[in-house]
Amino acid sequence: MNRDEETTSGAEVTNVSPHGIWVLVDDAEHFLPHEEFPWFREAKLEDVFQLERPRPGHLHWPKLDVDLSVESLSNLEQYPLISKH
Repeated sequence: MNRDEETTSGAEVTNVSPHGIWVLVDDAEHFLPHEEFPWFREAKLEDVFQLERPRPGHLHWPKLDVDLSVESLSNLEQYPLISKH
């Protein structure tokens, strides 16, 4: 497996709506509402779909400069997010 396959395997944005985005990580789909994840609200679609997974517990959107812990997607109350927007 080359580095590009390794960084993008197991995670992808599957849908975008006016309310948020859906991310599939391994076999679990997570909804990221814009109220909790404002970085995606007005982002270009091509930037939202450019999701990388540099290591198993980490998601990264390079053009948006957004990094999220995979664990935080299932436990939002334990990981309060702070936006500079």
